[in-house]
Amino acid sequence: MTKLFQLLPKGHKIAIGIVSGLMGLLLLLPDEADSIRQGSTTAHSPQIRQPTPTPAPQPAERPANTREISITIAPGDNLSTIFARQGLPSGLLHEIDLLGEPGDNLKKIHPGEQITLVYDADDRFAALIYPVDVAQTLEIRQTPQGLQSNMLTNELEQRIQHTQAEVSSNFWNAAAGAGLNPTQILHLAAMFAWDLDFALDIRTGDRFAVLFERSYKEGEAVADGPILAAEFVNQERIYQAVRHTDGNYYSPEGRAMRKSFLRAPVNFTHISSNFNPRRLHPVTGQIRAHNGIDYAARTGTPVMAAGNGVVLESGYSQFNGNYVVIRHDGTYLTKYLHLHKRMVKKGQRVKQEEQIGTVGATGRVTGPHLHYEFLVNGVHKDPKTVILPHAPVLPHAELVKFRPQAQRLLARLTQASDTMLVSNRPSE
Repeated sequence: MTKLFQLLPKGHKIAIGIVSGLMGLLLLLPDEADSIRQGSTTAHSPQIRQPTPTPAPQPAERPANTREISITIAPGDNLSTIFARQGLPSGLLHEIDLLGEPGDNLKKIHPGEQITLVYDADDRFAALIYPVDVAQTLEIRQTPQGLQSNMLTNELEQRIQHTQAEVSSNFWNAAAGAGLNPTQILHLAAMFAWDLDFALDIRTGDRFAVLFERSYKEGEAVADGPILAAEFVNQERIYQAVRHTDGNYYSPEGRAMRKSFLRAPVNFTHISSNFNPRRLHPVTGQIRAHNGIDYAARTGTPVMAAGNGVVLESGYSQFNGNYVVIRHDGTYLTKYLHLHKRMVKKGQRVKQEEQIGTVGATGRVTGPHLHYEFLVNGVHKDPKTVILPHAPVLPHAELVKFRPQAQRLLARLTQASDTMLVSNRPSE
C-alpha cells in the first residue's frame, strides 16, 4: 500500500492527505445518537432531549342550565307580568304564542300554581316548566332551531277510596267531616239533585257512602279523581248512582240520574213563598194565586235553565220585572221572574243548567228572589211535587257493559261501608 502511494504523482498525494485529515476530524466528533443516549444537554436539540409532557386535564363542559327560579303565581299575574319582572324580552312571549296549544296552557295559569324558569351558563333563557296538572307537565325549551315544547306525563297510581258519614247538622259539614273536598261535595249533591232537594229534604240521620278515585305520585296522594259510585239514604229512601264510561251517572238499572228538569233552577237560601192557589199577596194584601215558588237568594245569584229548550220570551214588565220564559217541548214550559239581569234572547236555544240570568228584585217585589213557575200543557203545577218525565235508559249495548260494572262497584261500596260500621262500633 505504501509503495503504491509512493508511485502516485505529487498532486494526487496532496489531495489524498487532505481527505484523510478531514475524515479523521469527523471521527473525533461525538455521535448524535450517543449524545441522546447519554443524556447530552447539547443546545442544538433541547426538544428532543426533554421528555414529552403529559397534557393537563381539560375542565368538564359547563352544564347548559345553571340557574332555576321557581315562581308562585300571585293573584292578577299572567305570563306577561311574570316575564316583565324577570326581565325577559317581550319577543319571547310572541314565540310562545306561536307554539299554539302548548302556549295556550300558559294563558290559564292560576294563583298558587308554580312556573319554573331555567337559565343557561350565560344567564339567558333556557326553559320554562309548568305543571298543567298532577298528570302532565309542560316543558318549553330553547334550542338552536327555536322554542320547542313537550308535554311530560307523570306516572300516577290510581287507588279507589271509600268514605261515609251521617248527617247531624247539615249535609256539607257531614261530607267535609268525611274527608271530601268542596268539589267532591258539590258533585255528590249534583248526582242526586234531580231526586233530592239538598236545601229542604235533608234530615238529621240521613247518611251517604262514596267510592272515589285518588291519584298517588311516588306513594303520596296528589289529587282526588271522580266519584265512581255513591249511595244516599234520605229519610230511609235509598238512592244509588254509578259513573259510566261516558262520564255520566246512572241508577243501578241504567237510568240516567240527570232528569229532564232540575227541581230548583237556583242555589237558594230558603223558600220565601210556596206554590199556593189562594195566597195573600204580600204587597197588595189581596187573595191571589201564587202559581210558582219564590226562592230567596242574594242579588246576582246565577239562575239556570231547568231543562233544554228555546227562549220563548225575554223581556221586562211592570209586575214581573226582568223575566225569561222557556218552552221545553209541546208539554212543558218554565218561567223565571224578577231577574236582576237577563242573559238570553228570544229564540235562543238553551241547555239544562245553562245560566239564563241572575237573581234580582225587579218588578213588584219586597226583596231579591227568583219566582219560578212550571207549566204542564198550559196548567201551573207545583215545581216541588210535579211528576217529571222519566230519565232515559242507556241503550241496550251500553247497558250490557254498564250493569256488571255497577254491581261490582256497589258491592264494594256496601262491603266497605259495613266494614267501617263494624270498626267504628264501640266494643262491649
